[in-house]
Amino acid sequence: MKNLNFGYLLDFYGKVLPDRTAQMLDLYYNEDLSLAEIADNFGITRQGVRDAIKRGEDELTKLEENLKLTEKIERLNFETEKLKKIAQDKNYTDILEISNRLSEILYL
Repeated sequence: MKNLNFGYLLDFYGKVLPDRTAQMLDLYYNEDLSLAEIADNFGITRQGVRDAIKRGEDELTKLEENLKLTEKIERLNFETEKLKKIAQDKNYTDILEISNRLSEILYL
């Protein structure tokens, strides 16, 4: 069974992976292609694709363990939403404006 979390990690860290590895991970997790389909696209064996995907998964996991960017973004998003709710409830337009700008930054 595919761990869809890797698709999310690929969005954050995909640019630091070798291009072929990132492409294979994208096809596997985001396009839902099988190992055989990816192997045909790259002219390699299914085992070669599996090995590349495994190396990519290991690298994505290591990057997230060290940098924790997705965790930080999720926490920032959570706190921004809380700030927005407080600003709306109390009609604090300055806080609402700041929280809206933070939301924009999160989703660039």
